[in-house]
Amino acid sequence: MRKLFIPFLLCAVMLCGCGKSEKKLKIGISVPAATHGWTGGVVWHAEQAKKRIEAANKDVAVTVATSGSGAAQVNAIEQLMMQNPDALVILSQEPEPLDNVCKLAKQRGIYLVVVSNPLPSKAEDVFVNGDNTSLGEAAAEAMGAALGGKGDILVMEGVLCPINTERVNGFKKVLKAKFPKIRILDSQPTDWNTEKGLKLMEKYLQKYAKVDGVWAGDDDVLIGALKAYKESKRKDVKVFVGGGGSKTIVKMVKDKDPLVKATVTYPPKMLETGVDLALKGLRNNKKNDGPKEVVVKSEVVTPANANSHYFPQSLY
Repeated sequence: MRKLFIPFLLCAVMLCGCGKSEKKLKIGISVPAATHGWTGGVVWHAEQAKKRIEAANKDVAVTVATSGSGAAQVNAIEQLMMQNPDALVILSQEPEPLDNVCKLAKQRGIYLVVVSNPLPSKAEDVFVNGDNTSLGEAAAEAMGAALGGKGDILVMEGVLCPINTERVNGFKKVLKAKFPKIRILDSQPTDWNTEKGLKLMEKYLQKYAKVDGVWAGDDDVLIGALKAYKESKRKDVKVFVGGGGSKTIVKMVKDKDPLVKATVTYPPKMLETGVDLALKGLRNNKKNDGPKEVVVKSEVVTPANANSHYFPQSLY
């Protein structure tokens, strides 16, 4: 009986072991809360990445955490780290407060992917960056084409920060080089805010009797500018060009709105690119065998290609 019992016991242990699932790879995603249009799109794409990656990779678990402030995001990342993730994907509300906790994550051997807002320490394994200069350049190309290379225009900037400077400088550079007969009448900040866009457009319309075109460096701002223009009953503006690629503005371009001729992408979908690169790094034993920085170029959205940039289920 004893001789029979030992093989039976070994077999039972082996069968039980076969039923256990392998250890899952864990990816944590930390992003700002959906406090405005673009960050709403980031959250939506984070959830899409979770669904897509978990469906295609049974050995991967993805956790998404949203935060309403820089301090809250530090806490959220600390909470994610308590779950022993293999990788973290972070798009910061404010990069400076996150720098120390991200350096700590790297010290603990966590594969780190940062999206859009760079860390001061450059601690990440991979940085996924939107191309703000190309956003401004593409907007200028769209404006120049829509106006036939000449006219007086207004610029509605965002928050006065390096990102905004890159966009505006790119815009001005292309106008000067390719469309010297287009003149900028005025250029002021709106903090990428719809209500401030409306107020600034009202001031512009009171100040300038004739305007041919308007570039709003953010689609949320463009919504406010359009409201102010339509309420004014004026008919002089020939074209509005946006920035960001929100579903509302992309739909207007898609439907060939008589005023909104184009917008330019700064896609919140870049967050999904970051998650894909995190998984790639984990499959490669936490080594990045590609570029340190991956740049997602901005594209002009026109009626011809609007369908490929239209995500009706997204918050943005």
